[in-house]
Amino acid sequence: MAETIAAISTAPGEGGIGIVRVSGPASLDLMKKLMQKCPEEIEPRHAYFGKVVRDSADPASEVIDEAVFLFMKGPASYTGEDMLEIQGHGSNVSLKGILKAVLESGFEGVRMADPGEFTKLAFLNGKMDLSQAEAVIDIIKAKTDLSLEIAESQREGRLSENIENIRENLMDVLAEMAVNIDYPDEDEDMIGSGDDDSSLVNQLRWVLSDVENLLDTASIGRIAREGVRAVIVGKPNAGKSSLMNALLGEGRVIVTDIPGTTRDTVEENASLGGIPIVLVDTAGLRDTEDKVEKIGIEKTTQAIASADIVILVLDGSQELDEEDDKVIEYIAKMNTDHLLAVINKEDLGVSVSEEYVATKLPNATIIRTSLVGKGAVEAAKTISEAIGRIFDFGSINVRETSIITNERHVQMLRNAVMNIDEAISMLQNGEPLEVAELSAHYAYDALGRIIGEEVGDEVLNTVFSKFCLGK
Repeated sequence: MAETIAAISTAPGEGGIGIVRVSGPASLDLMKKLMQKCPEEIEPRHAYFGKVVRDSADPASEVIDEAVFLFMKGPASYTGEDMLEIQGHGSNVSLKGILKAVLESGFEGVRMADPGEFTKLAFLNGKMDLSQAEAVIDIIKAKTDLSLEIAESQREGRLSENIENIRENLMDVLAEMAVNIDYPDEDEDMIGSGDDDSSLVNQLRWVLSDVENLLDTASIGRIAREGVRAVIVGKPNAGKSSLMNALLGEGRVIVTDIPGTTRDTVEENASLGGIPIVLVDTAGLRDTEDKVEKIGIEKTTQAIASADIVILVLDGSQELDEEDDKVIEYIAKMNTDHLLAVINKEDLGVSVSEEYVATKLPNATIIRTSLVGKGAVEAAKTISEAIGRIFDFGSINVRETSIITNERHVQMLRNAVMNIDEAISMLQNGEPLEVAELSAHYAYDALGRIIGEEVGDEVLNTVFSKFCLGK
């Protein structure tokens, strides 16, 4: 017998409304049993208001809550099965009471849902493919407008459509390969025998280009999902912590005029102009005998190595000294792709030459700021705008471009690139067409696994275990 699953779908805590979600063949029977004075005829997708009881057939049955009951007839539902939502008050006690009544209803096969099981049912019942299902959790976890927009685009099927188009083109190549394998004398020019201009080689190159273009969006996708990792560095007392507080809009980090106050890395998530960002304040880079400070400096060097952008803070009110030069030289040796140099304390007069900094760090964007009073607000705006220009987020049209945000998808795309490359090399080297066809088919299968074709239970369990209960 098919099972019926149930779970609380709203987040723990207090709220105006809380929802208990049910999916499976017992959904309608549960509504009739748990709703006091339930109508005999239930129209799907119509809201019914009533009291929640343990057994509507018992006049003395305990009232748990007042709620809105909403029944959805499968397959026209989220999971593709019959579903029931009981929308009560957002009290943990009330919702747990409703869920307990569902689970103890006495109907066969009713059980607690596993994490992500509602969405897993939607996938298994063909309501969405696997990439769309994965986008659901990205929507739930979205921290900024950009990450939400990308996730919503994937949920609507833009990535799926892109993958299907690439697979269709690759299938055309596979079909031509199959014809040449079965009828090797029909059209030898199609194979090419090492000729770079052969039809099959060119078609595979076009497919490869499409896959690589999609894979190239993964760096943007990772940033959109996890945030730009911005590591703030500089010598002690240059204003690193003040800068972080300004960007956060709050006094998160202790600021004093005593050098070496920050002994450890401090991380905070923020959204700057719609850009997700992870701000990392670090210990000042300098020579020190303090064992604790040394540990902090070691963590600073590790943070720089993992940064998407390094924000170097210099005390602009004083001429650069040997300590500053050591920091600048260290940053230059790291060969950081994205670098922002902030010449701070311009309210005290600027003694630092922008030309000198530009000579030492030619790839750096240079900004002069003051982090005192209202200057902090202006500095935060200027720096967030600079970061936006550096990463060029404004050029991303999520509605027209698929953005890869999922590491599983990255692995499958890399697998496809490797196998298409192998197939091209085999054709160019005149190796048997059957072997090249096998590599091209592996690429086709790898792309299919992105949208959920021929994936095993282990992959599905891994994907849906990341979901919360009730989704």
